[in-house]
Amino acid sequence: MAIDYGIKRVGLATTDPMQIIASPLDTIQTDKLLAFFESYFATEEVECIVIGEPTHKDGSPTYLEGHIKGFIKRFSKVYPKIKIERQDEAYTSLMAKEVIQKTVKKKKDRKDKGLVDQISACIILQEYMGFH
Repeated sequence: MAIDYGIKRVGLATTDPMQIIASPLDTIQTDKLLAFFESYFATEEVECIVIGEPTHKDGSPTYLEGHIKGFIKRFSKVYPKIKIERQDEAYTSLMAKEVIQKTVKKKKDRKDKGLVDQISACIILQEYMGFH
């Protein structure tokens, strides 16, 4: 499972059991993320969470990194057995917008920021799976 973490909302993606392809899962308000995981983990088995690592062009962390580290700390206390990995998320939002522009027909749907977050999470997960 992958997370495109944001202050207001989080894009989620998951993969098939054979870990071949990433698929969008949902967009959740950030403050409801742990509650979402509680119900999701009750029915789904998750071995690893891949969280996007946002950086500036020079490689330094963005302002989001402090928020992400706080989330990782809270998550690890509740779910200590689920491995957390990080994946560079440079340009994933831009790539997601390009994918949506080319594949989503309705203009209204193309402006859905939640969809951008989900597709970004897919890209993060797909890139992670390609490296591991």
